[in-house]
Amino acid sequence: MSTVAVLPVKRFADAKQRLSTGLAPGTRRALAEAMLTDVLVALRRTEGLDEVVVVTAEPVAEALALGYGARVVPDTVEEGQSAAAALGLEAVEGADVVLLVPGDCPALDPVQLGALLTSVEPAPSVVLVPDRHGTGTNGLLLHPPEAIVPAFGPGSRERHTALAAEAGASLRVEEMSSLVLDVDTPDDLEAMREALERTRGGAAHTRGLLRRLARNELST
Repeated sequence: MSTVAVLPVKRFADAKQRLSTGLAPGTRRALAEAMLTDVLVALRRTEGLDEVVVVTAEPVAEALALGYGARVVPDTVEEGQSAAAALGLEAVEGADVVLLVPGDCPALDPVQLGALLTSVEPAPSVVLVPDRHGTGTNGLLLHPPEAIVPAFGPGSRERHTALAAEAGASLRVEEMSSLVLDVDTPDDLEAMREALERTRGGAAHTRGLLRRLARNELST
């Protein structure tokens, strides 16, 4: 059974706009790059993944993806995460299972993710990993890839739950600790900083960037 991970990645200049009150544009771009790098590293170390596909219009993200052995699908529409996810699903025709995962969950643990992949249920099935608030979706494991049409954004957990029911697919919600943390707001960034300080290993690029930012804050 072939399993593919699909990462929709927006342009870094457009990323993390809700962090603009505390972070300069260049820092936001550096943060987006660091987080994506850590996600790609984690995926490369995950057993059970046959391919990683990055859907993006961002040249730096494309270069990173290729450097870590991923395939790049150009985001020709740039209409958000759901549209990019749809492009990725179209590009992996023939896969049995697809994992949709964002590029801003740098704490992603390859061991946890590998266990998630081995727990896939008979088709049609959906495994949903919520965000830390419990209302969004940070991961979707679809078997088969067309089990539902992804609908990300605020309140997506409820939408995905309804879509699975409409499609007659089984749904399991998996509280995966290393995938519930994404970064959209200053509160999310602080939660990520605290989580990384409590753990060792992984997220090396994001961890290093956040420590540099903390040192700069102390020196000003």
